[in-house]
Amino acid sequence: MIKQNINIVNYQTLYNILEEIKTYLSFDIFNYFDEKEFLRHLETNQIDIKKSLFLVKKKDKFFYKNLKINKNQIFEISDLPINIYSLVEKINIQLIKQRYNYQSKVFLKNYVLDINSREIIKENKKLKLTEREIDTILFLGNRIKPQNIKTLLSEVWGYMPGIETHTVETHIYRLRKKIADTFNDNDFILSHDDGYLIK
Repeated sequence: MIKQNINIVNYQTLYNILEEIKTYLSFDIFNYFDEKEFLRHLETNQIDIKKSLFLVKKKDKFFYKNLKINKNQIFEISDLPINIYSLVEKINIQLIKQRYNYQSKVFLKNYVLDINSREIIKENKKLKLTEREIDTILFLGNRIKPQNIKTLLSEVWGYMPGIETHTVETHIYRLRKKIADTFNDNDFILSHDDGYLIK
């Protein structure tokens, strides 16, 4: 798989931290000292926008004025201080979503997940999904080990106010039931002592 790119503009400290652990990362890191340098690279097509994510400080509104960059590709760092492992995990989730935005159909097990129409398809059967259900399937489908409720709450829901762990459990239960009822498949999302998994 081709690595995606993280572009950091005017955030030297963050770049230095990620550079220290770059051998463990699933993405490449590019650093720009200021907006001028970044724009020069952008205008001369030295940045592959389609496979790039742009890390910015929350107060930096410069990126939103640039018409070439989709706002879904901008990842704001707002909750400082932040645990570096949590940050890397959040970046990886964002990259997964971004990758699938450019790939409308995802093949998972013996299903086709159509991102644009929000449907999961098997043979001649189709099932409509919500955006949250799509995110859940994409997240679980990109993991090797089972994911617990706390991780799902953090990475798929982003700790939204008012969301509790039993809400996530109910969501997974309903999603599993929808798939079982439509496709007669009780093993699409597997339940383990450690959490949930699609494999």
